[in-house]
Amino acid sequence: MQVITIPAFTDNYIFLLLDDLALELAVVDPGTADPVLRYLQQRGRRLTAILNTHHHKDHTGGNRELLQHYPAIPVLGGAGDRGRIPGQTEFLKEGDEVLVSGAKARILDVPGHTRAHIAYFFSDGNCGGDLFSGDTVFGGTIGNLFEGTPGIMFESIRKIRALPPETRIWCGHEYTLQYVRESAGLDPGNARLAERLQRLEAAASSAQPTVPLSMQEESETNPFFRWDAPQLNAHLSALPGLPTFRRLCEIT
Repeated sequence: MQVITIPAFTDNYIFLLLDDLALELAVVDPGTADPVLRYLQQRGRRLTAILNTHHHKDHTGGNRELLQHYPAIPVLGGAGDRGRIPGQTEFLKEGDEVLVSGAKARILDVPGHTRAHIAYFFSDGNCGGDLFSGDTVFGGTIGNLFEGTPGIMFESIRKIRALPPETRIWCGHEYTLQYVRESAGLDPGNARLAERLQRLEAAASSAQPTVPLSMQEESETNPFFRWDAPQLNAHLSALPGLPTFRRLCEIT
């Protein structure tokens, strides 16, 4: 499976999942239909599925127009988003498996940003894979808790951090430089984080996507993945685990 990244709006990403053996593809979180339709027309490919991580319009706004062109395709989303995702036909929960673009994904329930947020994990069978995480994780931070609590999001991030270290994280927005700068102030003794910030600032003028993120790098530099790091706990005067995570939520 090949992943194509399409920028949308000011900082969104839409992802196309290409089947290497067929002229078919699926789309993840189409906030708008136009760039997807343009790609399909230019490359002579056919849309076979829409995968939504959550109901927010900047991730689902293109569903209806895409369905006008491809009316029989499935629209996947979380079971708890019934009635909130346009055109939804499949209602997924933790542990479900779906086959799209010739690859199999396992569903993770990752509420916090929204109450029914899900993620799609395509394992490569070794020590990595591709995680389409919507707005649960961003480079150096997590998504806003619009419909969740720190405790709920903590369990979601703990589940994500447990995935293989070589996992690629395809998050829904380009926020990395902004939030790595902020994280450097939260975790000032983290040399790996300081190096990441320096590298991002040096590359900022190129305007290249920082997505996919690296699970290994997030585990080492994203404070919200480092609730058990003694140095961070000491800096925040918090106990390891949820207390550190909750403290980070309070001050960001």
